[in-house]
Amino acid sequence: MLNVGLARHNGDWNWSNVSSPFTRIFYVKEGEALLHLPDKTVKLRPGYLYVIPPYVLHSYECNGIFVHYYLHVYEGFKNEMDLMELFDFPIEVEGSHEDESLLSSMCEQYPQAQLPSYNPEVYDNVLHTTSNARRYNDLSLWQKMELRGSMLMLFSRFLRCASPHLWTSDERMRRVQEYIHSHICEEIDIDELSEVACITNTYLIRLFRKEFGISPLQYINKKKVERAQLLLCTTDMPVKEVAYRLGFNDQSYFIRMYRKVTGTTPQEYRKLHGLSR
Repeated sequence: MLNVGLARHNGDWNWSNVSSPFTRIFYVKEGEALLHLPDKTVKLRPGYLYVIPPYVLHSYECNGIFVHYYLHVYEGFKNEMDLMELFDFPIEVEGSHEDESLLSSMCEQYPQAQLPSYNPEVYDNVLHTTSNARRYNDLSLWQKMELRGSMLMLFSRFLRCASPHLWTSDERMRRVQEYIHSHICEEIDIDELSEVACITNTYLIRLFRKEFGISPLQYINKKKVERAQLLLCTTDMPVKEVAYRLGFNDQSYFIRMYRKVTGTTPQEYRKLHGLSR
């Protein structure tokens, strides 16, 4: 958990082009607002829960009273596919008094987890995210278990209405995808993936592109960049160390790859999010 709190707005919740490496959950208590996503606009209504997956570009629009609980969660650094990749989650589900009670209790127990400002430019940066991650890591085991239980309860509301995300119907490509995720912090080459799928390199590349729309290398780089962004936002390790953690022996190559995928360098990404190292 990074943040939890109760926000009260009156026409002042208007932020554009927000994108973060963590998941957002909202529970609306009063009023209405608009959530603009890349493919649709969702009206946020009282009594409903909403989820915004990490890295989804979105904007908020509020013209009156709007009161909501917010919860910011990041998956950490596990080397496997997370829930957001395994399932297609609904953006909106009906909430309950129990959900409100869970969030209210979390707010009461962890007032220090409230946002310092509702402006994403203030809280969605390296310094703030690193501080929050450290605060959570410093909690006792029972506190972490209690928090995780509450967060899983809230995620279960969406999972109840979710459907499995069928990346591919080809069992060979499913094995390859899972292998990439479980070894994302290592150097991965086509020969390894071909062995996993038990097919030739050429056929692997052709079949992978057919199933996922991009080459295996492009997919690997995309996932490495996502992990790099998480490390850049939640730790203060140098870019060289980030590259090493992701299986790159050549920092310059890592920076070039990062720029090719995102259009910016790792240093520029950190500067954009409020802290340059």
